[in-house]
Amino acid sequence: MPFLWTKRNTLVVGKEPDSPIVVMKFGGTSVQDAAAISRTIEIVNGRRNQKMRPVVVVSAMARVTDQLLAAAHAAVENDLPKAILISNVLRNRHIETAAVLVGRKLALLIQTLDKLFDQLDNVLTGIAAVGELTPRTSDLVVSFGERLSSLIVAQALEHRGISSVHVDARNCIITDAHFGKASPLSEETDAAVSEHVLSVVNANAVAVLGGFIASARNGITTTLGRGGSDYSAALIGGALHANAIEIWTDVNGVMTTDPRICPDAVRLRAISFEEASELAYFGAKVLHPATILPAVKKNIPVWVLNSHNPGNEGTVITATATASSSPLKSIAVKRHLVILHIISRRLLVSHRFLRAVFEVFDRYDCSVNMVATSEISLSVTLDAVEHLEAIREDLAKIAVVEEEEAKSLICLVGEKLREQPGIAARAFSAIRGTNLQMISQGANGISMSFVVEDSVVEQTVRSLHAEFFADADPVLFDVSSRTAEQEGVLVSA
Repeated sequence: MPFLWTKRNTLVVGKEPDSPIVVMKFGGTSVQDAAAISRTIEIVNGRRNQKMRPVVVVSAMARVTDQLLAAAHAAVENDLPKAILISNVLRNRHIETAAVLVGRKLALLIQTLDKLFDQLDNVLTGIAAVGELTPRTSDLVVSFGERLSSLIVAQALEHRGISSVHVDARNCIITDAHFGKASPLSEETDAAVSEHVLSVVNANAVAVLGGFIASARNGITTTLGRGGSDYSAALIGGALHANAIEIWTDVNGVMTTDPRICPDAVRLRAISFEEASELAYFGAKVLHPATILPAVKKNIPVWVLNSHNPGNEGTVITATATASSSPLKSIAVKRHLVILHIISRRLLVSHRFLRAVFEVFDRYDCSVNMVATSEISLSVTLDAVEHLEAIREDLAKIAVVEEEEAKSLICLVGEKLREQPGIAARAFSAIRGTNLQMISQGANGISMSFVVEDSVVEQTVRSLHAEFFADADPVLFDVSSRTAEQEGVLVSA
C-alpha cells in the first residue's frame, strides 16, 4: 500500500520511508527580500532537521516579473533608457539582497548576477533595435526573475551551512514551443528531473530551482504561464515520486471564502484534488489550476502553507475528500465577467451552430466559464479577454450577439453536492432577493454556480457563507480561527 506523508510526519498508510523527499515551492513574497529569504531558509532547514530531503523551487522576487515586462514594453516602444533604468533598479535590488545573505562568496555571486543583468540589457537593446516583442523574446525576458532569485537562495543556503546546488530549471522542465504558456512534455521532463535533480537529492544536498521557467526541446527558453511556479513544483515532485509537495505562500491555506468579503471565513484543514481544481478554476488564487495535475497522477499530497506563519498546519490537498458533516467546502468568486447571449440566425442546424460558436472561442484561445444553451441559442460567461471585440465580430457572422458586462460568477464547491438533496433550495432561499442571471450544476457533481451583478456579489457571498458555514464542522474546518484576526485568504479574481 502507498505511503502518505503529512506535515507532522504522521504515518497514514504503509511503512515510513527513509528520508522522504519533499518539494517546497516558495512564492514571490517568500523570497521578496533578505528577511523573507532568511525565513525561507529556516523553513527548509526545519525540514532537514525532520530527516526529510527538500527540493526547493522559488518564484521571482515579488513584483520582479511585472517590472521585467515593463522593461520589455519600454524597449519595444523605443524607450531604451527607461528599459535599462528598470533593469538597473532590479540589478541593485538583487545585489543588495545578496549582500545581506551571502558571506565570503558574495563577490563571485555578484559577478554571476552582473553577467545575467548584462545579458538582460543586451536582450532589451535588441528589442529596441527591431521594435518588436515576440512571445519567445518575452519568455526570455521574464525568465531572468526566477534565474536570479534561485541563484541567491542557493548561495544563501550555502552560507548558512546547508549544502545546496543551483539547478537551472530550463534543463529539467521540457515543453512544447507554445511561448507564454508552454505545455510540459512529461516523459522528457521526468527523465531530465531524474538526471539533474535526483543526484543532488541523493547526495543529501538541497537542489534549488527557479519555478515558472522551462525550455523547448531545442533549448529555447519557455515559460509555463503566470503562476507556473506551482506547476513546476508539481512536475518536479511527480518526477521524483516525492512524498509531499508544499506550496509556501503568504496565506495560511484554503479558506471557506475570501475573508475580505466574509471576516468570519475559516481555514479548511483538508480538501480533495477535485474540489481544489474546481475552486482554482472558478477564481481561487491559492494555487495554480494546473498544479494539482501531476500530483493527482502520482497521488502526492499537496500542502498550502504560510511562510510568514510556518507553525500553522495549512491545508492539505489529497486524492479523496475528508468525511465531514458540512455539505460545502468553499465559495469561490470570479468578478468582472461578460455574458454573451448568442442567438442563431437559423442559417445552421443546431449541432453545426454550436460547433461554429465554439470554433470561434477556440480560434482566440478563449475559455468559457459557464454555458446555458437551447437548440438555437446559448449564453456564455467570459473573462474580459483581450480579443473580446474580435470574438463578437466573428460570432456576429453566424448569430445575433448581445453583451452584458460587470457580472460575477459565484461557485459553491463540495463533494457532498453529489449526494445531499436540498442544497439548491438552501442556496436560493438564502439569496432569494438576488437576481440570478445564469445557473449551472457542474457536470462533475461537486459545484453549483450562478451569475450575479458585480454590485451585489459581496452581499450575496456573505448570505451564502452564513447559510452554509455558520456551524462548520470543526473536524474539517479550523473554527478556532474565526476571530477578528483572520488567518488566510482565498483570493477571488
